[in-house]
Amino acid sequence: MKTTLILGATTNPDRYAYLAAERLTRHGHEIIPVGIKQGSVQGRPILNGKPDVPEVDTVTLYVGPRHQPEYYDWLLRVAPRRIIFNPGTENVELMRLAREHDIEVVAGCTLVMLAAGSY
Repeated sequence: MKTTLILGATTNPDRYAYLAAERLTRHGHEIIPVGIKQGSVQGRPILNGKPDVPEVDTVTLYVGPRHQPEYYDWLLRVAPRRIIFNPGTENVELMRLAREHDIEVVAGCTLVMLAAGSY
């Protein structure tokens, strides 16, 4: 399975980012949790800031549009194959930048995609 970076990772089990980490792991996907929280999720430490990461296939966003601009340059350097804009994270500017860098843009829900087998 390919690696998924979860931007907006959290230790809070009531948050969708936590559920995504849980379900991605359950489906056999390697995860890299990145967020502002300290701690771990699914046995993986939550990385803070804009860390150097190994090759990433997918970034799944759980950070709202207002807080995304600080991550633009870093996300483009990470150069994933695709970025999933989960509900509430849609951002026309970042979508445009991603497309300009040949990154597939998906407006969808990671949890639904996993449940439907379309991840």
